[in-house]
Amino acid sequence: MDAIPALEEIQKAVQLLSSGKAAGSDSIPTEVYKEGGVVLIEKLHQFFQLIWQHKTVPKDFKDASIIHLYKSKGNRQACDNHCGISQLSITGKILARVLLNCLIDHLEQGLLPESQCGFWKERGTIDMVFAARQLQEKCQEQNTDLYSTYVDLTKAFDTVSREGLWKIMANDCSFHSVSPEDAPEINFLKEYIAWPETPSLSSELVLNDTSDPAHSTFTILPRSKGGSWHVGDQLMVLIKMHDFQGLPKKSGGDFLLARMHNHGLLAGVAGQVFDHHNGSYIAVFPILWEGTAEVQVTLVHSSEAVTLLDKVTQEQPDRAYSLSVFRSGSITETVTCNVCLKGPKEKLCNYTDLHTGEPWFCYKPKKLNCDTRITHARGGFTKNIEPLENQLFQQGVNMKVSIPASGPASINILPKIKGETNESMKTTAGYYYQGIWRALDGTTVHQFNNAAAISQCLKGKMVHFYGDSTVRQWFEYLIAKTPDLKAFDLKGPPRAGPYMALDFKNNILVTYRCHGTPIFFTPMPVSETRYITSELKNVVGGTNTVIVIGIWAHFTTFPVEVYIRRLLNIRRAVELLLSRAPGTLIIIRTGNPKTLKASETRIASDWYSLQRDKILRAIFKGVKVRMVDAWEMCLAHHLPHSLHPQPPIIKNMMDVVLSHICSPVRRVDDVMHTPPNSSK
Repeated sequence: MDAIPALEEIQKAVQLLSSGKAAGSDSIPTEVYKEGGVVLIEKLHQFFQLIWQHKTVPKDFKDASIIHLYKSKGNRQACDNHCGISQLSITGKILARVLLNCLIDHLEQGLLPESQCGFWKERGTIDMVFAARQLQEKCQEQNTDLYSTYVDLTKAFDTVSREGLWKIMANDCSFHSVSPEDAPEINFLKEYIAWPETPSLSSELVLNDTSDPAHSTFTILPRSKGGSWHVGDQLMVLIKMHDFQGLPKKSGGDFLLARMHNHGLLAGVAGQVFDHHNGSYIAVFPILWEGTAEVQVTLVHSSEAVTLLDKVTQEQPDRAYSLSVFRSGSITETVTCNVCLKGPKEKLCNYTDLHTGEPWFCYKPKKLNCDTRITHARGGFTKNIEPLENQLFQQGVNMKVSIPASGPASINILPKIKGETNESMKTTAGYYYQGIWRALDGTTVHQFNNAAAISQCLKGKMVHFYGDSTVRQWFEYLIAKTPDLKAFDLKGPPRAGPYMALDFKNNILVTYRCHGTPIFFTPMPVSETRYITSELKNVVGGTNTVIVIGIWAHFTTFPVEVYIRRLLNIRRAVELLLSRAPGTLIIIRTGNPKTLKASETRIASDWYSLQRDKILRAIFKGVKVRMVDAWEMCLAHHLPHSLHPQPPIIKNMMDVVLSHICSPVRRVDDVMHTPPNSSK
């Protein structure tokens, strides 16, 4: 290190500089040194000789202009949520590179152990992670204890989820685990979706004591200003719940849905239901069309059934499970997999994602190691039936059954009174009229009734769909309605994809990829179970890029922490994408009510879907995304509820999606996340 650097060493250091970097206080960029040639290198050599002779480094080389950048996560006021970028003198960087090269050459003379990866050429963090993983697996195979110590995880692994890293090394799991940085928001979200207190399921409870839609009633309340109803008014409906003995209920917590409609006009709007916690509820509707309007109130679940649903999730969080096939040579084994599995750690394969911290485990095969996993597939559902479960979930009796009116169930509506404002319109995302969805959240919905209109809208666009089968349904709609959009056979498994379609003439690319585990699809290669967060990191983005995300249906059986953790990861990825490519359009599809079968209620109840729908809206509130309110679009329509809505509803949803894509102006304040209808 005492020897003055040679001309060749300085030239090598200059060549190693990265172009396009910000200059220091002298404003001389890297490119000047790279293009300066031999003359500039010689001047640098003379300058460095003086530094060696006087043993003094210029002050400008030591000073840096530090610019702090927000990481797009967490509290902006917290210093840990910012990273510092130091702008240094390029000449100082060249000197530092010369010193580093000398140091590395010296250390490579047998001074570093093989276990050291820092200051070694062609070695890095990946090599150490691989070595640590190999040590762990070998010790597990030989039933040998392994003790690992990691120092300064927060600073050393800034881009890696500490929770995920710890899970991989500890081989531990929990359905309710959260990272410290996410804990405050998760606690807030759990309080936000807290359901009104429901009756406990005591051993003395019998069906006669539970909510009965046949004995319950709803009553249309008079207009607050008296007289006739007009467009722009707000309709209020009083709902009173009774049990099977006809006695009034004294507590709240029933899950009710409300809708107002006119079948002849193909008009409909969802109502908001408010729980008074004493057995009575108020449903509120905006009045949006002239003519007649009929009110319909539905008991989805009694308060006692809601208690049971919550109990099942807390006590049986693993009731839905997946299967994976492991194969090596002629040996094949199939094992159970889940977000979390019970058992000693040496009996589990840990597939927790290192970057997102998303946990996933499989039981270790008896003969094969964890690296031989090749497929993921839907498994099944455990059926530990709870007392009263069959009685509380009876179709036609107390599950998705209409409540009768105590008087008239409809009203006559006159035209709007001039000069009066429509404040009630702000409480809903939109409504149907003549079978067409009319948004009230600031979106102008256009009609795309033919292939030419759709192609013109999508011209020059890349549209990427990510999520479950409800968003895959939108991809399939575009393929069916746009003949020039040709699907390519990517040899992916049915339903799971990935799918891709191209329209060469109009320069349109449309893709679909399912989200990562948990997902209950037909068998698919493990390599295709990718997280949306990871996919978004690879998207360049821009004004011609559209991202459509729909993820909810496969999370209804798990505790809400599993879903919240996934959405927070996706939100972070969305914010990063928008920060590097602000023109990217992000569209989020909400959940929707569906057909309920008694046998599937404990895994796919609309109450589970509603809770997750509230979470999704809350997490993306304030983010520059467009929301397609599938919940209200299904609830307001006259067609039966379905996990995969029927074609007329899908057509309206796609008109909203295409209207967002073709909208000339995108404003953050357009995003009005109206809470879904709920009995709360």
